[in-house]
Amino acid sequence: MRDRFMKVSGALLDERPDLAIVLADIGFGYFAGAGVATRHPGRVLNVGIREQLLVGFAAGLAMEGLRPIVHTYAPFLVERPFEQVKLDFGHQGLGGVFVSVGASYDAAAAGRTHQAPEDVALMSTLPGWSVHVPGHPDEVEAILRSTAAGTGLDCIRLAESANPEAVPFSSSLTPVRRGSASAVTVVAVGPSLAPVLEATAALDATILYASTIRPFDADALRTFMAAPAVVLVEPYLAGTSSAEISAALKDSPHRLLALGVARHEHRRYGSRSEHDRAHGLDAAGIRRSVTDFLASAA
Repeated sequence: MRDRFMKVSGALLDERPDLAIVLADIGFGYFAGAGVATRHPGRVLNVGIREQLLVGFAAGLAMEGLRPIVHTYAPFLVERPFEQVKLDFGHQGLGGVFVSVGASYDAAAAGRTHQAPEDVALMSTLPGWSVHVPGHPDEVEAILRSTAAGTGLDCIRLAESANPEAVPFSSSLTPVRRGSASAVTVVAVGPSLAPVLEATAALDATILYASTIRPFDADALRTFMAAPAVVLVEPYLAGTSSAEISAALKDSPHRLLALGVARHEHRRYGSRSEHDRAHGLDAAGIRRSVTDFLASAA
């Protein structure tokens, strides 16, 4: 996903004179090595390892009429400069595209400083932001091109894990599989789709896919849901979108199981797949949780 983001960003600079890429060291090597920084010396800007400045500087570019694409690791893009994100962009009514890398724990070997399972929950506290969680490099390209052409506030969350196939980009929940009238409805976000499909292969389930999770598509959920059982699978903090689902179904009796990264810090390095297993986000863990959830209503 990150490779596609960088290649497409370079191409967009060639196509669009109103775009700028703002970096805090991370990622600058690619844009320099690929010749993008040389072709656009005033629009590939590296502020060094100063993340609050990264966001404030990008806001200044936006005030001058440019559309900044701001990129670094998720904890350095969302958590560390959160006040600047809130005030410099949101409060001043500016637009920009924030692109994070590292997801929840892709950089698990780098320790807790490089992990950010809380990022989408934090961004969801701010008004006006659209949050995109692509599940495939093709979706990254479609989302990046769409948001770069816009004027609003967009956050794109890149991950190392990817689904085998792309789902055509849509801001709506997309049905991937339809079950019977008594099927459980599973909302799979971004890279969660692959393990969800594997986990529910033997179940009567309607699978809805989201690569844009904010704003949440309440209408589609109400349209496709038949039975009262709903399972939400997000590749970040568990329960991040629970309130949106509850609000969407406030007039419909329902039961909700929210799966995601647990509110427990595993104080080990390990790999992304090991953390997935520890949080029950691999196919086996999802299958176990969904099966227990359905059995509890019997």
